[in-house]
Amino acid sequence: MLCCTKLNCLLKMKATILLGLLLVLPSVWAGQANPHGADLDDNDFAEFEEIDEEEAAFEQPPQQQQQQQQQQQQQKQFGEQPKKVVMAPVDDDEEEDGVVEDEDEFEHLDDEEFEGIDQDTVNLRKGKDQTPPPLEITKIPLHLRTNWDSFYLEMLMLAGLAVYFLNFIAGKTKNSKLATAWFDAHKELLHKEFSIVGDDGQSKEPTENHLLKESEHTYSLWCSGRVCCEGMLVELKLLKRQDLINTISRMLSPKSDQILIKVTMEETEMDSFVFAVAQKKVASKLLKEQTDLNFFCAEKKGIDKGNIPPSLQVLSEIGEATSAVFDKTFCAVLNRYESNIEFIHFSDQYSGPKQQDQDTPTTLPETKKVLLFCFNVGDKGRTTVEDMDGMKELLQLVIHCIDKVKRIKLTKEAKMKAEKNRQRMHESYLKQTHSQRQEAAQLRREEKRRTEKERIMNEEDPDKQRKLEVGVALFYLIFIF
Repeated sequence: MLCCTKLNCLLKMKATILLGLLLVLPSVWAGQANPHGADLDDNDFAEFEEIDEEEAAFEQPPQQQQQQQQQQQQQKQFGEQPKKVVMAPVDDDEEEDGVVEDEDEFEHLDDEEFEGIDQDTVNLRKGKDQTPPPLEITKIPLHLRTNWDSFYLEMLMLAGLAVYFLNFIAGKTKNSKLATAWFDAHKELLHKEFSIVGDDGQSKEPTENHLLKESEHTYSLWCSGRVCCEGMLVELKLLKRQDLINTISRMLSPKSDQILIKVTMEETEMDSFVFAVAQKKVASKLLKEQTDLNFFCAEKKGIDKGNIPPSLQVLSEIGEATSAVFDKTFCAVLNRYESNIEFIHFSDQYSGPKQQDQDTPTTLPETKKVLLFCFNVGDKGRTTVEDMDGMKELLQLVIHCIDKVKRIKLTKEAKMKAEKNRQRMHESYLKQTHSQRQEAAQLRREEKRRTEKERIMNEEDPDKQRKLEVGVALFYLIFIF
């Protein structure tokens, strides 16, 4: 009985001990899982605190964090990729520095291939902790510096423009002074010989004392109101002193200022003859260019030169008229102003310069009775105001020639010769233009035929179309035969 009682007591004690162990063991396990004694019942994030503690064990010391921040800033400045950082585990007792493993993506490239990259930058890419290089001022080449030697082309251009404008003003002023000096010196003589001097031709009523400026080197003066002539046009063809290029070219081939006078005679105040006297070189040029001289004065033999300088050449159609022109006054002026006379040309068949073959008109050119005078002024471009004043005697020669030509009366034989020459010129001109007139007529016929064909093609009625074709065929048959 006692044995049974003891056995029951032992069993109860074992059961009590097991029950106590079962109650104590969970609290012991909870204490190990929560060493800091956190309240697990009230804290919903208690299961993540262990993870935070493990991450805190790998936290870096403050000094190493500053180094990493500096390296990241330098990488951003040079455009590098961020470096991968692998940290070694840190024990609780002692802290070890993190080991940085730099996986440089540019490690396979050769540094010598990239010129201009500083060695310090390459070292930073390799992970070396170095201070940034000091700033250095780049040495600029001499040709890129802003000094006066760099603008020599611009300076030359500005100097050229300045010389051009100064030459323009000086040349323009001198030409104006020369033209005004000539007009002032000859105004009295012109008013004595003509009733209207200097008409501008713009107003209904005639005006006077207008020296027209056609350009910076050309001036003109129109005079009218005199017996036996319709009018006189005076052109002052001065040198282009306002043009710098022309001024430079005249240093190689000097030229002179010229005065060109054209007197238009009345139809009944001049007989039929062509005459010219000019410098030898100019005479050859006139003989080729002027239509009347080329046809009427081609023969140079048997011309009476009279008492004129040997440097002048005479071109004449009628010897009788030439002898009448060469009077004492005329020859005296030619000898006195030999270098100033370019040419003198009298013609009753004047039609201007000779036209080119391709521009030959189909009608006879209009001819006029004119007296042409061309005088050189000064000494090859060195013209002064005094030279303009000294041209007065040559203007008196022009007035003398106007009266002289009016008084010249050819004999019957000379008039018949002049009439034959003009008839021969008319026939020669008709022969030259005959082929052109034929071509023009052929073109007109072709155009008319083309128009008729288009009219027939546009006709819709076949009967009318047939009638038109027959009519056109009959018309051309009648025209041919």
